[in-house]
Amino acid sequence: MQFLIPIKIPEVRPGIDYRQQILLTGSCFTEHIGQRLSEVKFNILQNPSGILFDPISVCISLISYMEGRQYKAEELYLHQELYHSWAHHSRFSGPDASEVIDRINLAQNEATSFLKKADWLIITLGSANSYQLVSTAQTVANCHKAPAQLFNKHMHSIAEIVTALDGMLYRLFRFNPKLRVIFTISPVRHIRDGVIENNRSKARLIEAVHHMIDKFDRLYYFPAYELVVDVLRDYRFYDIDLVHPNYAATQFVLEKFQQTYMEEKTVDLLEQLDKIRIARAHKPFHPGSMRHRQFREKMYEQIQALQKLHPYLALGEELAFFQDDL
Repeated sequence: MQFLIPIKIPEVRPGIDYRQQILLTGSCFTEHIGQRLSEVKFNILQNPSGILFDPISVCISLISYMEGRQYKAEELYLHQELYHSWAHHSRFSGPDASEVIDRINLAQNEATSFLKKADWLIITLGSANSYQLVSTAQTVANCHKAPAQLFNKHMHSIAEIVTALDGMLYRLFRFNPKLRVIFTISPVRHIRDGVIENNRSKARLIEAVHHMIDKFDRLYYFPAYELVVDVLRDYRFYDIDLVHPNYAATQFVLEKFQQTYMEEKTVDLLEQLDKIRIARAHKPFHPGSMRHRQFREKMYEQIQALQKLHPYLALGEELAFFQDDL
């Protein structure tokens, strides 16, 4: 019997390769993809401005990287003894304005340099809703728990999202002509305003993204949202909050991502690197035993051989870990 409705996802070839650079931006589901790619030693830069949920904030951030924009202390907002940037996640916030600006601009510089050379950009959109400052109509990437009366909430129309993405992509392909872009919609459900509002929001994102894919070459759609909502279709694949996909669901989506965007030789190397990651995380019962020492020596030799075969991989930490105390 067939218990799942399959989704046919066309393979992308040539796919993602270990010699390439990958920039990821967008919602918290971006972090799941980025964490997995980082674990298996891909060269990535993840959410340089922090987590961003709506397409307008994503476009603003990417344009700021292309422009090499530098932020100033007077652009920060002081709330509850911390300085915040309306264009950045609260991970940049802090009690010292100059330190906040330094960290923001350091991330901006890194993002500008990385995006210029990147081979892939993965954009995960979470919600069509954004918040705008009442005083200036500026779209904010994060409200930082500021008083609600400072903001107007707005669900962007398909036309508004398409216009923002269209302008950003035209500039992006001039900035980096070799770049390929993967769009995905986050399967995380934004149900604070209700299930109906969440579905309206996701539908607008899906329609806008497919409009862009039909218009531009080098754009791809990975159906993370559909894999969770339409293939798995069960609350047992969500966390206790019934909003975030759980580990099993996330792994299912990531396996489909690998099948879609990675060729067999890349997956083979990924699996070798995953074994090294698991071996490094292993907690021995008897770390001083000869058997464990032999295990470490064997792992060190395997990593050395892999590094020689693939000199572009960053395996310095792994070599140092298994070499320690040998």
